[in-house]
Amino acid sequence: MSRSRRIRHSLLAALAIPLVAIPIATPALAVAAVDATKTYAAESGPGYGYGGSVESYGGGYGGGMVDPYRQGLGTSAATVDSEPATEAESTGVVLINTTVGYGTGQGAGTGLTITGDGIVVTNHHVVEGATSITVTDPGTGETYAATVLGYDDVHDVAVLQLEDASGLSTVATDRDAATRGEEVTAVGNAEGQGSLSAADGTVTDPSTAITVNDEDGTAAELSDLIQTDADVVSGDSGGALLDEDGEVIGMNVAATSGSAEISGYAIPIDTVLDIAAQILAGKESGDVEIGGSAAALGVQVDTTRSTLVVGVVEDGAAEAAGITEGSTITSVDGTAVAGIDDITSVLGDHEPGDEISVSWTDAAGESRTATVTLGEGPVA
Repeated sequence: MSRSRRIRHSLLAALAIPLVAIPIATPALAVAAVDATKTYAAESGPGYGYGGSVESYGGGYGGGMVDPYRQGLGTSAATVDSEPATEAESTGVVLINTTVGYGTGQGAGTGLTITGDGIVVTNHHVVEGATSITVTDPGTGETYAATVLGYDDVHDVAVLQLEDASGLSTVATDRDAATRGEEVTAVGNAEGQGSLSAADGTVTDPSTAITVNDEDGTAAELSDLIQTDADVVSGDSGGALLDEDGEVIGMNVAATSGSAEISGYAIPIDTVLDIAAQILAGKESGDVEIGGSAAALGVQVDTTRSTLVVGVVEDGAAEAAGITEGSTITSVDGTAVAGIDDITSVLGDHEPGDEISVSWTDAAGESRTATVTLGEGPVA
């Protein structure tokens, strides 16, 4: 499972906080853990978020001192200076919408089309935790289903493939290093509004780093970022940072919050394209993971009562096997399980499409066993 992070830098905030995030609860590769006494709402503050914050499936990012940008709620203290993006500024830039928690929440971000047959790069945090992804080309209005081909959660890059896409407009890129003082424009799906906005600015630091804190308490950094004074806001994650020639020099990833002046941060496009090339070559090494979704059993388990099933995902593996609410799972793939951690541990050794055995006791107390074909869970 990918790392969950919280921003530690005193001003840094998230860009792709979901529009309406109300997932079920915590962790899972394929199982959701739920508390029997309450429903969890994945609210993104107070604190810093580092991306499409989802409290279920291991994607929570809350914590810190200042409320981050929230899609549509306008919590930033800054007055955002932006305009609708022009046709030239919009070329190859796409809108990304995600469903999280099997329909319990939504998120929005931006992506960059790099091939005409539908290869799109974006931030990993834009799609993390997603159970479905759609991408819209604002130039044509066409919407495509998307799958994650791979990702690098350390550098916050993911590569998507759009289904049945062809002849798409692509971004023009410039791999040269940014220079201090050069004029730039940040383009993205600001505030998840469903259209592209453009915010002008200049490069204030061509190579900077921000410190983040992993959920396990260890420190990590995003380094070699381009810092600008362009008004980058939530939803711009994965969008374009354009130079004066209209070429992409960076991919938006983060911005400051809680102050009158905004600083935006972007990953150099050279880094993004190098990671994308490795993913497209199928080379899983270093920080790069090939594939996106984890194996899914498709159940929600009550953490207060062992492995009691309190919800079953429609059309999921569990439903196909006949597992119903009120059942208690006793073993997965031949391994006895006593709690959600046991289940997720076993499923972590499998891929979507694998066939495994599952045993359970149904609500009437009868023991049952079936072979199930694991489905796709949330993007890791």
